[in-house]
Amino acid sequence: MKTPLVIAVSLVALLASLPSVSATVYPPFQSFQESPGASASPRVTASELARMAPGADPEVIAMGLAAMRCAQASGQGEDATRLGIIDYSMSSRTPRLWVFDLPRRRLLFHELVAHGSGSGGDVPTHFSNVNDTHASSIGLYLTQHTYQGANGYSLRMAGLDKGFNDAAMDRAIVMHGATYVNKDIGKQLGRLGRSWGCPALPKDKSRPIINVMKDGQFLFAYYPDKRWLTQSSLAQCAVAHLGNVNPAKSLASLR
Repeated sequence: MKTPLVIAVSLVALLASLPSVSATVYPPFQSFQESPGASASPRVTASELARMAPGADPEVIAMGLAAMRCAQASGQGEDATRLGIIDYSMSSRTPRLWVFDLPRRRLLFHELVAHGSGSGGDVPTHFSNVNDTHASSIGLYLTQHTYQGANGYSLRMAGLDKGFNDAAMDRAIVMHGATYVNKDIGKQLGRLGRSWGCPALPKDKSRPIINVMKDGQFLFAYYPDKRWLTQSSLAQCAVAHLGNVNPAKSLASLR
């Protein structure tokens, strides 16, 4: 069963008591909220994105947007106009990638995406930042340049979550197309084919998706991992400022 991203008030208190980790310290949420009258066209809200995203968990969308804004407040990807969100807590046979054009308030893509063979079967449960694990990594990425590699047209990504995905460049965790990302294989195997840790896309959709996501856009890969939620300073920044905290949930509900 899908574990919802509804974090308890007690979690926020716990985060404050945890020992510090070696990671970027992201500024307070209020420092990057827009002030009244700052713009004639207010920034898109999480609820707006959720309404245009079929099948998405609104709380995952909200966390992805908050994480992006935490990163922008620290000077990373300030000119980004696109946000991609992957919900790895969903079945690989279900489209679980959404790509948004933020200023135009449009959903550009809703597609299948594969995870790494080291992360598990249909629904991944293990994530790693270590080379040769063939596991996917969770957290926020800032996209870089494209290139032609062994998997064809591909997109490099820099991981912004220290200790969780910041080895992505060294591990060659990139966005690329793959023939094993299709519904027929999903029906045959009970899961999609799997990569060596990359978010692999349907072959016929990879180029257009990469083209809108290249050169300084954000990709947020989510899974309700307790260690990431409580030790990533970027995840803490996002979680602590979600507006729909439910005190009925607790850390015990997180995997």
